[in-house]
Amino acid sequence: MVDPKLLRDHPEVIREALKKRGIDPEKLQLGLDAPHTNPTTFEALVQGERNRRAKIVDFDNVRRQLKEQSESFGREKAAGKRTAPPTELKELSDQAARLEQQVKTEEAEFSKLVSWLPNIPHESVPVGDATKNGIGQPIGEQPTFSFTPKTHMELAEQLGLIDFARAAKITGSHFPLFTGQGARLERALINWMLDVHTKEHGYTEVSPPFLVNRSSMFGTGQLPKFKEDMYHLKDDDLFLVPTAEVPVTNLHRDEILEEGRLPLRYTAYTPCFRREAGSYGKETKGLIRVHQFDKVELVKFTTPETSYGELDQLVKNAETILQRLGLHYRVVCLSTGELGFAAAKCYDLEAWAPGLNQFLEVSSCSNFEAFQSRRANIRYRQASTKKVAHVHTLNGSGVALARTLICLLETYQQADGRVGVPEPLRPYLDGQTHL
Repeated sequence: MVDPKLLRDHPEVIREALKKRGIDPEKLQLGLDAPHTNPTTFEALVQGERNRRAKIVDFDNVRRQLKEQSESFGREKAAGKRTAPPTELKELSDQAARLEQQVKTEEAEFSKLVSWLPNIPHESVPVGDATKNGIGQPIGEQPTFSFTPKTHMELAEQLGLIDFARAAKITGSHFPLFTGQGARLERALINWMLDVHTKEHGYTEVSPPFLVNRSSMFGTGQLPKFKEDMYHLKDDDLFLVPTAEVPVTNLHRDEILEEGRLPLRYTAYTPCFRREAGSYGKETKGLIRVHQFDKVELVKFTTPETSYGELDQLVKNAETILQRLGLHYRVVCLSTGELGFAAAKCYDLEAWAPGLNQFLEVSSCSNFEAFQSRRANIRYRQASTKKVAHVHTLNGSGVALARTLICLLETYQQADGRVGVPEPLRPYLDGQTHL
């Protein structure tokens, strides 16, 4: 959530941030549910924040007067000068109650509106649409073949790794069913990545629930904006996790951490569930866009002063996985028009899929600064001043399957139809060198 003080005192900063993201400040869509179905101007939002603050000031003033007169009446009663409270005290009490209710209403209404505002991009983020993405030079050798490389769908069918037809029978389209060696390979990748991040990169492994509540989804920015993309259990008001970022970031919701504990680094495996409500027809072949996929996630809690150094290290941690798998990849700094709703800066890691002849996103590494911590009320106590401030949160895929699996299968395919197993995974497959 953007800082309400910034909206009140320096609204031009948020106005320019919206423009950089390609959002017209005078046509803000601040909700999908009534009564917010119509566009709202930015000025109306700013005025709403000022009205909210004015109402709080009025309430504080009346509450102060009520306290002073209550104390005065108490002294007079103790001295035997008065037995019944004055009429003014009752009127002040009633006025304070009315103002308190108005403040609660204003707070709820403002929170509902401002929760739709995206994060402010960091000053280093390229301004513009996808054509302005900062695309780095590819890393690692691009594979070449003496034959026409097959796609992962052809390889999976040929080797009996994935059964898309039976998965569709069991559940529906765009859900994978890994079988035999495919299932073992998936499990090997997960176990190996967790070992690398915990044993070498210093992350603490957690195994969180795969269902989360509404507060958790709001805290990380999935709600309310992306509600239609989530799988929701209506009777329990719980959501299937779209990514381990959600439960892991909420580990410290409503907590105050001591600065000496920071940075905190966590890693977790979860399956991820996404309806992709607006994505039908886009990249739907095979494993490219599925409704359920596995992912090893990396999450950090840091001080504001160290968060961008930690972002650089987060990217390197994810790169380590791609490098050791021998995949050809590149790092892309997303432009303001491509930046995720909650992110202040984001790097995508894109690995090369030879059969598909394209780069595929396999990791997004983001710094959210204090955007998520304001929503989830995650703070830390500064060691020197003892003041309390919001932490910065970061997360990245370390990395996501199934697209990494696509790139692996297509990169290591051989002319005889077999697929090589990258060396780091062999100990997790009983020394197996080929599928």
